Amino acid sequence: MSQLFSPLSLGQVTLDNRIIIAPMCQYSANNGAASDWHTIHLGQLSLSGAGLLILEATAVNPEGRISYGDLGLWNNKTQQALDKSLKAVRQYSPMPIGIQLAHAGRKASTEKPWDGGDAIAPDDVNGWQTLAPSAIAYDANSPVPKAMSQSDIDSLIKDFVSAAKRADELGLDLIELHGAHGYLLHQFLSPLSNKRDDNYGGSLENRMRLLLEVFKAVRAVFPSEKAVGVRISATDWVEGGWDLEQSIVLSKALDELGCDFIHVSTAGLSPEQQIPVKPNFQVPFATAIKNVVKMPVIAVGLITEAQQAEEIISEQQADGVALARGILYNPHWPWHVAAELGATVTAPKQYLRSSPHGQPSPIK
Repeated sequence: MSQLFSPLSLGQVTLDNRIIIAPMCQYSANNGAASDWHTIHLGQLSLSGAGLLILEATAVNPEGRISYGDLGLWNNKTQQALDKSLKAVRQYSPMPIGIQLAHAGRKASTEKPWDGGDAIAPDDVNGWQTLAPSAIAYDANSPVPKAMSQSDIDSLIKDFVSAAKRADELGLDLIELHGAHGYLLHQFLSPLSNKRDDNYGGSLENRMRLLLEVFKAVRAVFPSEKAVGVRISATDWVEGGWDLEQSIVLSKALDELGCDFIHVSTAGLSPEQQIPVKPNFQVPFATAIKNVVKMPVIAVGLITEAQQAEEIISEQQADGVALARGILYNPHWPWHVAAELGATVTAPKQYLRSSPHGQPSPIK
């Protein structure tokens, strides 16, 4: 029996299989509000047969968006727009749906990627003043962010809490806190971007403080039967930056707080990163963390083949595998993998006759 297609529990949320659709920004919202694109996009992914769909990085306040086209969840308008998309999706898919709550920090206020992705000045019509742990720009072409005050930090935590409450009202099953890819919570973790001399900077304990405070605050307001996890970058891939050793300390701290899962990626904090990109290049980080925590660990990054994904699970390198670009390229990847591994997936009745002639159907 395929281990990839065995159930996985993230806290009290049980998935039919261990294939997870990772958050993927669409840059197609209107002032934070989901558009018809989100209905089409999420609808397609919800029919993929994966075990879980996690919505794209969703900003907890307007300044937390990466670009002016980013999805948000900070007021009634953004909540109602997302509710419309989710209701349409849920008519036809029983797949659990989660949301990644995020703040981009110094990597906010940019153009959409297909328009170049460059930083936008604060005084531009589509730009705003960015925030960060310290007044250090991401690169030479980016504006200098404002170093966050204690008041800014307090407001940020409140915004995460507010977004978490809205996520619950939307009926979402899971929250993933975005502590990866060089965004704000990651910026506080890394000594490359955090030069503070208060309780949020300096020592590893201090640099972890904000992420742990956000986790505790969100966990306190999100129902216990629903899952709360964290995505991290296990390394900056830069000498002197955030690394696996520090990630293990953070992961153990989250485990002790009752974190329901950890999603292990890498990089994104510094333009000086040197990433050895190849299949499974991030899996060893997930495995190292899995060896020291009780909670499930999700691996991600160039996982593209059926047997590759199966071995990650069967060899206990991770508890789940996440796909992003790969499932955009092939939205029925779980169907094809199930057929190859002799397993089945849940899909709409309308697609029951879709398998090639003479081949057994992986759809149930």
